[in-house]
Amino acid sequence: MEKEVRVRFAPSPTGPLHIGGVRTALFNYLFAKKNNGTFILRIEDTDQTRYVPGAEEYIVESLKWTGINIDEGFTVGGPYGPYRQSERKDIYRQYAEQLVENGYAYYAFDTPEELDDMRERLKKSGVAAPQYNSVTRSYMKNSLTLPKEEVKARIESGEPYVIRLKVPRNEEIKIYDIIRKWVVVNSSKIDDKILLKADGMPTYHLANVVDDHLMKISHVIRGEEWLPSTPLHVLLYKYLGWEDEMPEFAHLPLILRPNGNGKLSKRDGDLLGFPVYPLEWKDPKTSEVYMGYRETGYFPEAFINILVFLGWSPGTDQEFFTMDELIKEFSLERVGKAGAKFDVDKARWFNHQYLMKKSNKELAEMFLPEVEKRGYKVDMEKMERIAGFVKERAHFITEFWDHAYYFFDEPKEYDEKSKRKFWTEEGKKHLEAILKILNENKNAPIDTIEKSIKAYITDNGFPFGKVLNALRLALTGVSKGPSLFEIIDIIGVEEAIRRVEKAIKMIG
Repeated sequence: MEKEVRVRFAPSPTGPLHIGGVRTALFNYLFAKKNNGTFILRIEDTDQTRYVPGAEEYIVESLKWTGINIDEGFTVGGPYGPYRQSERKDIYRQYAEQLVENGYAYYAFDTPEELDDMRERLKKSGVAAPQYNSVTRSYMKNSLTLPKEEVKARIESGEPYVIRLKVPRNEEIKIYDIIRKWVVVNSSKIDDKILLKADGMPTYHLANVVDDHLMKISHVIRGEEWLPSTPLHVLLYKYLGWEDEMPEFAHLPLILRPNGNGKLSKRDGDLLGFPVYPLEWKDPKTSEVYMGYRETGYFPEAFINILVFLGWSPGTDQEFFTMDELIKEFSLERVGKAGAKFDVDKARWFNHQYLMKKSNKELAEMFLPEVEKRGYKVDMEKMERIAGFVKERAHFITEFWDHAYYFFDEPKEYDEKSKRKFWTEEGKKHLEAILKILNENKNAPIDTIEKSIKAYITDNGFPFGKVLNALRLALTGVSKGPSLFEIIDIIGVEEAIRRVEKAIKMIG
């Protein structure tokens, strides 16, 4: 019988959610839905010193924006709660003590100073990466080296201690990873990790394994950075007697910088001017504000398409997927193990494609608040026409104003290069002729105005470019844009006359 698919996304509330975390959540969600499974949101907050206020709410809002629905977790409840590790503190100690009882873990009483001395001695003797391990534990202060009576007395006196995993000295640990296939690690490369800290809180390693087991997690899908910890987790499953119920593992490839050199970080986004977080984040300590995909103008459906292609391939040429289509097509077998390079231009392109798919009415409604914020009142029919002209030139709704400002007010600046080229004495004469035509046709339909201006050009043998570009500059301040006659129709002939008059005065 096939096991029930249960996956979890388990972020730590230590700050904003990186897009790598959102991708992990997305891949877990797609895998769960593809297999009629359950998607769980668990908060791993065992390190209370790193807790950041607002981070939990940010995580939930990010998932909601991207369309990732939580089946079970700290926001919606479920049969295996609580879903915050800080609320499960009492659960973990019994398993840590069980490991000690069965000879797989031990109490360690070493002070920070003693640990520093140990590392210093090892460094001096040529050990590059000193560890508390199967060799060094033999001369440290722990329940493996101290008499039982002394260990008991130390614990009863309230002396601080941690519980460490007793990692075997030279044992091959084999892990099957759905993406990477067989991974073999020698235990000599693993240190005796702390499982329970002196304050009674578990470390990630113990809490993660215990929670995954108790919550019946069937597949652990997480970032590549957790692969080095997996041998340790495999040992814990084995020592706790859960080896037969161990989840399957899949470690996702890193998201790399645009140049492919190293892991994508917040700093890369700052330097290159693109977000690395799904939503805008204001640091509660520094008040520094970081860009978000939502606020930059990305559509959630474009965002998930960008993310899913960072490591996954459908095996076809299809580039645009709805969430339902992704659920149908997704498989972990089509996730690569090589790092996925983040392509800023491709991300913008994706959003532009989704923008183009939207109706002018939808876009007008999205753009309207920006127009109203600036104090302009425009009827929706004109807003829809403006949206239709602008959408081909913009990647985001947030760019609409830069491409459409002249529909609402006269230009305050004029492109200098175009002024030198088109606003000459000859250009002035063309504008004066057009002004006359506009004044004569104040109440005429736009088709009549267009025919009259074009007749002036053709009848006199003038180059269309020189005449119309001089007019475009007068009306918009720039040398490119939608049809001039559409612009005149929207802003009105009276406003067009005023702008042309202003241009003629500027030429002198």
